[in-house]
Amino acid sequence: MDEIKIKFALEITISESDLEDGLAEYDELSVDSLISQILDKSIAVDEIDCKVLEGPNNLEEVDELRAASNG
Repeated sequence: MDEIKIKFALEITISESDLEDGLAEYDELSVDSLISQILDKSIAVDEIDCKVLEGPNNLEEVDELRAASNG
């Protein structure tokens, strides 16, 4: 067997400023691409399919959530 497929769920809680810093540090525009970059740099995976299923995937969606909670 040459390749192993692993599927897992991950839930994180992060402050808005830390999310902004993380996206900037990895020069990414979305959370799913940020997670893909982190995994790829950590263990050099061959293929990554990362999707945000719940919660904001980018800073624009964070702004929308903030506006909705203030409205």
